[in-house]
Amino acid sequence: QVQLVESGGGLVQAGGSLRLSCAASGRTASFSRTTMGWFRQAPGKDRELVARISWNWGSTYYADSVQGRFTISRDNAKNTVYLQMNSLKPEDTAVYYCNDANAQIPWGQGTQVTVSP
Repeated sequence: QVQLVESGGGLVQAGGSLRLSCAASGRTASFSRTTMGWFRQAPGKDRELVARISWNWGSTYYADSVQGRFTISRDNAKNTVYLQMNSLKPEDTAVYYCNDANAQIPWGQGTQVTVSP
């Protein structure tokens, strides 16, 4: 079983930046071969995929709402995925989670991101 722990969230003003981290532990032998994603869930809304990165950095995907502002990266040696978030907007406020692209790993606790106007 893989466990995911997200961190790096916080309160930031609009236009600010945050860097989120997601550390995988447990049965991580296949982590370096797994496409990983960052998801978010705002109050009253469904969880949505915001970014995805293939195992070898060869392919990335961004939701239209974050394209050009967020950057996903990974360090396979550390079993960690990152999300650099710049030019944050109030509508980015949500709990952010990481998971494999098919959301097959048990969800972690997430990290809260709050962007004030």
